[in-house]
Amino acid sequence: MSIKRVGIVGSGIMGSGIAEVAAKAGYEVVLRSRQQPTADAMIAGLEKSLARQVDKGRLDAGERDAVLGRVTAVADLGELADCDLVIESIVEDLATKKHLFNELDRICRDDAILATNTSTLPVVEMAMETGRPDRVCGIHFFNPAPAMALVEVVRAITSSEETVEAARSFAEACGKDPVVVKDQAGFIVNALLFPYLNNAVRLLDAGVATREGIDSAMKGGCNFPMGPLELLDLVGLDTSLSILEALYAEFKDPNYAPAPLLRRMVSAELLGRKTGRGFYDYHRK
Repeated sequence: MSIKRVGIVGSGIMGSGIAEVAAKAGYEVVLRSRQQPTADAMIAGLEKSLARQVDKGRLDAGERDAVLGRVTAVADLGELADCDLVIESIVEDLATKKHLFNELDRICRDDAILATNTSTLPVVEMAMETGRPDRVCGIHFFNPAPAMALVEVVRAITSSEETVEAARSFAEACGKDPVVVKDQAGFIVNALLFPYLNNAVRLLDAGVATREGIDSAMKGGCNFPMGPLELLDLVGLDTSLSILEALYAEFKDPNYAPAPLLRRMVSAELLGRKTGRGFYDYHRK
């Protein structure tokens, strides 16, 4: 199928990042937030992102204006009715996502593809909230979406070949490297990444090394660009806890059982960069 108009639901970093990627690829983008002031703020954020790229010589002013001209910010979910593809990127909570998919199924054209940007939740459960489970799949971008090359295209047990191929082609058109994956918790990247992050928290809690020591060891010893505790702060400790809980619920593997320290920090609302404090204190920077 031909995708020309893309709807994106979600006012966070991922939603605005996917909007930027799609608009740069030439798609018309309808960016939906629950309130118009938040939607307008997303456009302002996009303008700043594009302005930085112009300043650095990565984009010319004409291209910037063309990208901005393709993006419309709305608060009414009904504005997505004419989209060929809708990608949800809201809170990583299955009940909330299932409710949204039920609404999208009612609003969107019967031939539209509905996709989720979930990083670990079962796509099939969202698909079964609709009357078009064959036209539902996962399109998982990574943060920050404009910079990260990978997209996991998640094939639910109900997804048709046409839907998966359309999603894969869309990701390629956005300049990404799509990998088609089975619909199981964590897909590829998070299934491999989060046991590593979780065990880093356990090492810290056991007093094996300081936070700086653990992060320095993995950067210096494995040539990683960021240490595990720094990465957890970037992802968000609450998001990380949700991912680990979903992984553990599906596989019952002890490596996926969230470290007690991680749970305590989430309870204390020490969530990382977004709250100013996590494993590190960002108020001091």
